[in-house]
Amino acid sequence: MKIRFGNTEFEEIYLKENFIRISNDVKLGKDVKIFGFVNLYGCEIGDYTKIGPFVEIQKGVKIGSRCKISSHTFICEGVIIEDEVFIGHNVTFINDLYPRATNEKGELQTESDWKVIPTLVKRGASIGSSATILAGVTIGEYAIVGAGAVVTKDVPSYTIVAGVPARVIRTIEVKK
Repeated sequence: MKIRFGNTEFEEIYLKENFIRISNDVKLGKDVKIFGFVNLYGCEIGDYTKIGPFVEIQKGVKIGSRCKISSHTFICEGVIIEDEVFIGHNVTFINDLYPRATNEKGELQTESDWKVIPTLVKRGASIGSSATILAGVTIGEYAIVGAGAVVTKDVPSYTIVAGVPARVIRTIEVKK
């Protein structure tokens, strides 16, 4: 049996054999490529985007067209990724600056106990492997985040940042 998500069609057996979990509320653009062991729910993926194995993309996430999301990446609720963005292996986004397991009453937190803090990755940006992107930052157009960096504040367009915490290394010129 064939299953259609947006303009992309999958064989049901392919989804099961490759442990691909795509909920019915996912919006997939044209010719999206998805590899095994992914978990997608409540998100939107733009045309011609490629999603590697072992990736989770949560509800409310919007990913633009012609993006590459590498393996072992976690993209949480509240993240917007514009067109032509590269996300390296094992990149982690965070949407809560003060995470806790329990509320003031000692009960496990629910969605009503905290607020999602949005994050924006602008067109053409690249994020290196194992980078961590904290909640509430904007990564500018064509910026590059070095591997292993921890991004704690906004990254200007056309700059390279690296380190813990990430700091501007230099500006770059991008050929369009």
